[in-house]
Amino acid sequence: MPLCSNMTGIAKGIAGLGALFYVASRVWQALSRAEPIDVYPMLRPFAIGLCILLFPTFVLGTINAVLSPVVKGTHQMLESQTFDMNQYRQQKDQLEYEAMMRNPETAYLVSNQEFDRQLEELGWSPSDLTTMTGMYVERSMYDLKKSIRDWFRELLELLFQAAALVIDTLRTFFLIVLSILGPIAFAISVYDGFQSTMTQWITRYISVYLWLPVSDVFSSILAKIQVLMLQNDITELHNNPDYSIDASNSVYIIFMIIGIIGYFTIPTVANWIIQAGGMGSFGRNVNSTASKGSSVVSGAAGAATGNITGRLMGK
Repeated sequence: MPLCSNMTGIAKGIAGLGALFYVASRVWQALSRAEPIDVYPMLRPFAIGLCILLFPTFVLGTINAVLSPVVKGTHQMLESQTFDMNQYRQQKDQLEYEAMMRNPETAYLVSNQEFDRQLEELGWSPSDLTTMTGMYVERSMYDLKKSIRDWFRELLELLFQAAALVIDTLRTFFLIVLSILGPIAFAISVYDGFQSTMTQWITRYISVYLWLPVSDVFSSILAKIQVLMLQNDITELHNNPDYSIDASNSVYIIFMIIGIIGYFTIPTVANWIIQAGGMGSFGRNVNSTASKGSSVVSGAAGAATGNITGRLMGK
C-alpha cells in the first residue's frame, strides 16, 4: 500500500496534463460552435484527480471495505464445513477400526495386541507354522497397501492445498500490481479515447478480489460433499457389515482429483460475477492449464490406483 503513494505524484502530473487538454478541447469546441460552455462534463478530470490524490484511502479503502464482508462470510462457511468434515472423519476412522476388530480374520491386521495373542495361541506344528507365516505375509501386505493408499491420498491432498495456495498467491500478486499502478490507470483515463481505462481497472480489481470468496465457496462445497460421503460411510459401517472401505477410499481419491482440476476454474467463475474485459486470455490460459493438469493427474491416478492398489487389493 505505501508503494501507491510513489505513483501518485507521477499520476498527478499525467492527469494534470490530460485535464488541461480535456478542458481546453471542450472550451474550444463550445466557442467554435458559439454555444454556452457546459461546466458539468469538465468536472470529470478534477474528480479523477481527487481520486488519484486520495487513492489508497478513498479508492482502495472503499472497494476493500465493500468487498471485505463477502470474504469474511465465505470464510466462515468454509470454517464450519471443515470442522464438520474433520469430526466425521475421526468418527469414520474409529468405526472402521472397530469393524475390523470385530472380525477375528481382520483384527490382527490393525491391532498389535490381537496379532500377538493369535500368535501365542498357535503351536509349533507344521500347520501352525504355515498359518503363522501366512499371518505375517497378510499383515505385511495390508500394511503395504495401507501405506501406498495413505501416501497417494496425502499426495493428492498436498496437490489440492497447493492448487488453493497458487490461486491465493496469484490473487495477492495481481491485487498488489493493480493497487500500485491504479493511479496511473486513473490518470490515463482522463484523456479522450481512454475513458474506459478506469472502468476496466475497477472491474479487474473486483474480479481478482473475488477469487478468494469464490475459492472459499468452492472449498465449502467440496467439504460439504466430503461430509456427505463420510456420513454415508458411517451409516454403512453401522448397518452393513460387508461394506467395503476400499471402494470408499477410491471414491475419495477420484473426488480429490476433481477438486484439484476445479480450483483452476475459479478465475473464470469470478469473471461471471463481474465482467472484466481483457481477462479473457488469462481465462483461456487457465483452462488450458487445467486441461493439461487433468491429463497428468488422471494418468498418475490411473497408474497408481489401477496398477498398484488394484493388484494389492486383488491379492
